[in-house]
Amino acid sequence: MKIATFNINGVRARIETLTSWLSEAQPDVVVLQEIKTQDESFPAEPIADLGYNLEVHGQKSFNGVAILSKLPLEDVRRGLPGDESDEQSRYIEATVVGQQAVRIAGLYLPNGNPQPGPKFDYKLAWMERLRARARELRDLEMPVLMLGDYNVIPEPRDAAFPEKWVDDALFQPESRAALRRILNDGWTDAIRLREPDSKRGPFTFWDYQAGAWHKDNGIRIDHVLMSPQAADLLIDVGIDRDERAKDKPSDHVPVWVDLDA
Repeated sequence: MKIATFNINGVRARIETLTSWLSEAQPDVVVLQEIKTQDESFPAEPIADLGYNLEVHGQKSFNGVAILSKLPLEDVRRGLPGDESDEQSRYIEATVVGQQAVRIAGLYLPNGNPQPGPKFDYKLAWMERLRARARELRDLEMPVLMLGDYNVIPEPRDAAFPEKWVDDALFQPESRAALRRILNDGWTDAIRLREPDSKRGPFTFWDYQAGAWHKDNGIRIDHVLMSPQAADLLIDVGIDRDERAKDKPSDHVPVWVDLDA
C-alpha cells in the first residue's frame, strides 16, 4: 500500500498538476493539504476518473485537507479533537483496508508566524492537541500513519541555510521540542529511518521566491510519522523531488511510504 502526502497549494489551480502526478506515481492513498476550497467546490470528477474515493474537509480560500484512496475509506473523522472552537480545517482521519487495516491521519499544522504572538500560541496549542490524539492512535496498536505538512523544521540539517530560519516559527525551539515530544511517544519519522546519517536534507519545500528551487534552498517540513506497527510494515519511503521542477508546481513535493499492507 503506497501512501503519500502532498501539500498541493490550491487544488483547483493545480488539479492538472495533481492528476498528472497521480497517474505517474500511482499511490493507493494520498492526503492533501492546503486545498483552499470548500467541500462542494473540490474538483472531484478528475479524481474519481482515476479511480479514487474522496473525503474532503475544506475551508473557503484557506487551509483544507482531503484523503484520496483507491481502497474504501471507513470511519472518516474531520477535525482535530480538543478544541470545539477551532474552525480551521486542518485534520482528517480514515481507515483504509488493504491486506490489513491502516489508520491514516492527514494534517496541516499551523504555520505560527509571526512569532511571538497569537498565531504561534495557536500552533503550539494545536501541537499539544495532536500529541494527545497521537497517543490515542498509538494505543490502538494497529498500523497508523500521521502524515502531512507539519510546518516544523526538526533539525538544522533539515534546512539548506538553518541560520536564515532562526526567527521563524517553523524553527523555534518550542516548535521543534513539541514535535520531538510526539516522536518520543513511540512514533518514527519515515524519512529519517531511511536516511539517518544525512548531513543535509533531504528537502520537501522550496519557496517560490529568490530562486530557492534552482539554488536548492529547501527545507524539510512534510513528514510521515509511523506507529510501531506501521514501521514494522515499511518497505520503502521516498520524496518525489522532481515534481518541483514541472510546470505550475506546488512549493511542496510529495512524500510517500510503501507498506506491506
